[in-house]
Amino acid sequence: MRQGCALLIALLLAGLLGGCSLTLSRERVRRADAVIAEQRDHALSCTREDRCAADSPYHELYRESAQAGAPLHFVTLLDHGADSLALRLHLVRSARKSIEVQTFIFAGDDAGYLFLDELIRAARRGVHVRVIADQLFSLGDYTLLARLARAHANFELRLYNPAFDEASTQPLEFAANLLCCFFQFNQRMHNKLLLIDGETGLAGGRNYEDRYFDWDSEFDYRDRDVAVTGTVAGRQMQNSFDQFWNHPRTRTLAQLKDVNRRLLLATREPAPPWDTPTWQNPDRVAAILRQADDWTWIAEHFAAKVFRVAQVDYFSDSPNKPLEPENPADKKLTRHIIELIDSAKHEIVLQTPYLVISRPARRVFRGLRERVPDLRVIVSTNSLAATDAFYVYALSHKYKKRYIKHLGFEIHEFKPFPGDAAQMIQGYETLAGRREPPPQSDFTPVPTEQEPVGPRMGLHAKSIVIDGRLSLIGSHNFDPRSDNYNTESGFIIHDAAFAAALRASILRDTEPQNAWVIARRPRPVLVERINNAINDFSTALPLFDFWPFRYATSFELKPGCAPLRPSDPAFYDCYEPVGDFPGVNLPLKSIYTRIVTAFGAGLVGIL
Repeated sequence: MRQGCALLIALLLAGLLGGCSLTLSRERVRRADAVIAEQRDHALSCTREDRCAADSPYHELYRESAQAGAPLHFVTLLDHGADSLALRLHLVRSARKSIEVQTFIFAGDDAGYLFLDELIRAARRGVHVRVIADQLFSLGDYTLLARLARAHANFELRLYNPAFDEASTQPLEFAANLLCCFFQFNQRMHNKLLLIDGETGLAGGRNYEDRYFDWDSEFDYRDRDVAVTGTVAGRQMQNSFDQFWNHPRTRTLAQLKDVNRRLLLATREPAPPWDTPTWQNPDRVAAILRQADDWTWIAEHFAAKVFRVAQVDYFSDSPNKPLEPENPADKKLTRHIIELIDSAKHEIVLQTPYLVISRPARRVFRGLRERVPDLRVIVSTNSLAATDAFYVYALSHKYKKRYIKHLGFEIHEFKPFPGDAAQMIQGYETLAGRREPPPQSDFTPVPTEQEPVGPRMGLHAKSIVIDGRLSLIGSHNFDPRSDNYNTESGFIIHDAAFAAALRASILRDTEPQNAWVIARRPRPVLVERINNAINDFSTALPLFDFWPFRYATSFELKPGCAPLRPSDPAFYDCYEPVGDFPGVNLPLKSIYTRIVTAFGAGLVGIL
């Protein structure tokens, strides 16, 4: 009996593990492609040369950029989720020739389906639409993908690095990938790109899911994108997209086993034509579509507020990352970020959702501390109560002393219910008015005079401002995973006026009503020395970092006091400690966090 069970398990694992290398035969792929070619829609809703594109003020901006005698870009900072979605929809409707989309997540909710529906409508007008999505968290329904493969001749979707060459990854397959193909499975395409006619491109932190656009009723991201109109950045984005599109790890839908099987059944069961989805919130969808169609609103809300910038560069890692570690192109963006940080002379303002600094970056910050002792490094990141990944926060918690004492970081941790939420989330008042108070699960609101309403919030923006002159906005989290495993992309913008606007946006998230300050615990000198010695020893251990008396904790500004830096002698007079994990239900999430802090040091690169 035992031998039979062992044999069954061995056969199961062999079947699953074999999927790492087995691909479909060329004949099966050819047959599926034939089904797609035969059944996909070729009808056009427009016969005009401009593809019935909506008029857009961004067309006028591009004409000015193309006719300028020197490099000229028009840059739009997108701090609000609903704004970012409205502009995306407008730009898609303004497309005349081509649309390229690259994303890590493409969800099946209102935001995801609305954007997808607009892309298919553009294809029907005659615009050539190409989409690359990372397979792990994107449209995992193979029946839907088989339908999309035939949606229109001008619409094509591919998936990057699919597990076992399938669109849908079941839990058992997920586990098998970790066992057999971990190195390949762990490497994901984290890029975010939208490019319209090679003229206007968007990049930043947002994926296609409700919570990235202020549309989730429980949890929304404080995120950031930037739109750039101009010839240089457009060409760089186009080249990057084409590299990923043509790379062997990017699979067509006919090459995916589960989609392929569904397509080969389609000779007997043709797919129904693509139709407008049923919305969870139709009123909200209708409202944002009206905004996207309103030329005056787009002009006043976005085009009139652009920054005129000479030098803008779009950087992207190679799609081979990390398969060729010696290839400089594999870490092009990471290397450039390190060089820019190393050039700082006065101030670095950094915002990242996950404060786990990679080893090369730590070396650079240590060198800066020695060369420029007065350099100020302001960091905006998530608190445990705000984060969407407590296990990553646990590693940040483990190394707080390293960041504060040795690297000189001034750390501000974002609150889950920030005081400025009404300004951060558009439509917040309407959303809050129809919601029950937040559930008391793994977090609890910090008591205030007014009970917080509306969704919980967490940072997802990835941005840097260096010396008030140079800005970076993209998908890179400035952590080991972004350095070594994920492919990343982003804009580097050389302009003092834009840097000032971005700096102000980040610093707003660090204000007392929106964030807690992380600072050294006040202790008697002898007690502090003993605690530091034990703390350093415990932190250095790869396992069993159980020392509970950490170097730093969270502080809240006292009423009537003005904000101060932790280095100010009056800091402890104006701030009171509120514990390591304010706003968190201690029996749950904080316990998990301490466990990962104790045992997770070896998982930094993976998490």
